[in-house]
Amino acid sequence: MVDVQMPAPKVVERAGGEVNGWLMFLVGLALTVAGVLLLIFGGRGEAVVIAGIVLVVLGVIVLKGLTAVSPGRARVLQILGRYSGTIRTNGLRWVNPISTRREVSTRIRNHETSVAKVNDADGNPIEIAAVVVWQVEDTAQATFEVDDFVEFVAIQTETAVRHIANSYPYDVHSEQDVLSLRDSTHEITEKLSAEIGARVHAAGVRVIESRITHLAYSPEIAQAMLRRQQAGAIVAARQQIVEGAVGMVELALDRLSEHQVVDLDEERKATMVSNLMVVLCGDRDAQPVVNTGSLYQ
Repeated sequence: MVDVQMPAPKVVERAGGEVNGWLMFLVGLALTVAGVLLLIFGGRGEAVVIAGIVLVVLGVIVLKGLTAVSPGRARVLQILGRYSGTIRTNGLRWVNPISTRREVSTRIRNHETSVAKVNDADGNPIEIAAVVVWQVEDTAQATFEVDDFVEFVAIQTETAVRHIANSYPYDVHSEQDVLSLRDSTHEITEKLSAEIGARVHAAGVRVIESRITHLAYSPEIAQAMLRRQQAGAIVAARQQIVEGAVGMVELALDRLSEHQVVDLDEERKATMVSNLMVVLCGDRDAQPVVNTGSLYQ
């Protein structure tokens, strides 16, 4: 995984000042109603009118501080351009009326990258795509550390997928213990999740999971790579067939010698081994040839 160096966050989430919204709703409603009633039935005195107007204004100000917080969402508060806290409590809440309240979703989201054409560690062009499941963990960082945290996650995910594809081969064609994109899916996805998490940490985002959804050779080399895979499979199958045939020939010679069925010299053993290997390793049915003479004639 690449050592991603991100700047330390300047703002971190903290709880904002809030009180029960229903209580403040009753207070604001009472002030407004009292002011209206005072203006209507309090007479025409200047002091009464001023008092009624003041009560109505105070009631409106109190009611302006009401804010509703839905489940899976939070409110980021700013007072005169300064971060003052985050509200995560669901329901009707009351905050400072002059504060601005920006809604940030804290629900789990997923982002699927488009199919990207990149070169693997061996230089072969491949196509790769992935999906990442993520969630906003720090609303303050998500709001103030980046311009658009959704776009930031998308771009950093694309970058991480390309880097992982460049760092490992598509397939391993030897017995070396090397990670590959096709054969080491679990290890590769763990590294991908770790790298995406390191890249988006500055935006207050937590990566839950990532998976490779598309992995294939590019069309221009797909046929050649398919033939190479077929050749590798044929070689592996032949190797297994030869190993089995050698064991069977060895067992046949041991049994013949143990039961003294026939006394074979080295030349006859070599001929028998040759015939058995042809029969056992051939890809076609053997055609028997009856020898009516002697091997030495």
